[in-house]
Amino acid sequence: MKRFAMVWAGQLVSVIGSALTAFVLGVWVYLGTGSVTQFVLIQFCAVLPGILLAPYAGAFADRYDRKKIMLFADTGAGVVTVFLLVAVSTDSLAVWQIYVASALTATLNSFHIIAYQALVPSLVPPKHLGRINGFMQITQGVQIAAPLVAGALLGLVGLRGVLVIDIVTMVFAVGALLAARLPVVTGDGAKGGGRDGIGAGLKWLRGAPGLFTLCVVFGVWNFLFAIAGGLVQPLILSFSGPATLGVLMAAGGSGLFIGGLVMGAWGGPKRRVQGIYLGLGLGGVFLVLHSLAPSPWLIGIAAPAFLFTLPLMNTCCVTLLQTKVDPAVLGRVLAVVRMISTAAMPIAFLLIGPLSDGVAEPLMAADGALASTVGALIGTGDGRGIALIFLVVGVLMFALTAFAWSRPRLRAVDDLPDPVAAAPERTLQ
Repeated sequence: MKRFAMVWAGQLVSVIGSALTAFVLGVWVYLGTGSVTQFVLIQFCAVLPGILLAPYAGAFADRYDRKKIMLFADTGAGVVTVFLLVAVSTDSLAVWQIYVASALTATLNSFHIIAYQALVPSLVPPKHLGRINGFMQITQGVQIAAPLVAGALLGLVGLRGVLVIDIVTMVFAVGALLAARLPVVTGDGAKGGGRDGIGAGLKWLRGAPGLFTLCVVFGVWNFLFAIAGGLVQPLILSFSGPATLGVLMAAGGSGLFIGGLVMGAWGGPKRRVQGIYLGLGLGGVFLVLHSLAPSPWLIGIAAPAFLFTLPLMNTCCVTLLQTKVDPAVLGRVLAVVRMISTAAMPIAFLLIGPLSDGVAEPLMAADGALASTVGALIGTGDGRGIALIFLVVGVLMFALTAFAWSRPRLRAVDDLPDPVAAAPERTLQ
């Protein structure tokens, strides 16, 4: 537990620095270009590489020392930030460089997160995995709350100063990893590349149908979440200003942060799948609440409540995988799960603009086709088309909950046997 605490603290500090940089770079692009499309492309570049390269990341996590993979990823991310700092210092920073940096960082992060999740079961006893995975969710809350701090830092130290802070946090994370004596877990070698990684991971999952169904459910959930997540800022800005946006984004991050603390203390229900069902159902309720009125107070309640469900679901899902998957193939299974569960997110990002501007907003205009029906419930005018999308996404979340509950194998996923393979060899370094 002490070894995990050291690694976790280092990674948490590093995530803070990375989140600050991501926010200020997005602000720099938007203010410099005035283009929403160029701004959204940063998110696209930050998601796609992780999906495409996940099989290779899984194969590496099962073949090589996971600590060294994390060290390489953290160091590589620091090098990318150094290049950005040089570009800023020489007044040569360009938008395309930010796209490339986002893609490189996402690539490294894909290798990092899979190695990290695969390493955790060898650091802590199984009975504590739920609590540990809950604490790991706190990093997401920090990422969402970062804009409030980053906005202040941008005014105080500028873009260059934020990049320097990011580099310092990277050094801290690498130092924590080097100082921690972590176990080296030897699997079956994973000698194949990305294609073999997909094959081995899929083969294992298909032999545990409940877990495969869980991956599909999370894939649909991530698609719906990406749509809502991409539109929440425009929804808020449709009835308030940037200052209110920063406060509400921080409030949403507090929901994630508190959820992580709760899961860290609790660990989740004994039957993990019940936590997933609960998170799906409550998520639908809170997404619908986003749509009911153009009110900062309503969003200030609904957004943190919705994001509170993320640590619950993610903790239960990751713990199920860590306790039910053979350690020898855990990295490749996690990689396939990552691919399946996030594959539709880039599609969601590409759909957001046309769906909102071309379809939903005209429908909810004062003289739109739905003004006298749905408009009587959620209102009409600017931003109410986005509210309509939140309403539809919330209803689809209810449908997903019903589908998940109707799958007998998913309901029984906690009853799958724990891995029967011999315990992996461990050495400390």
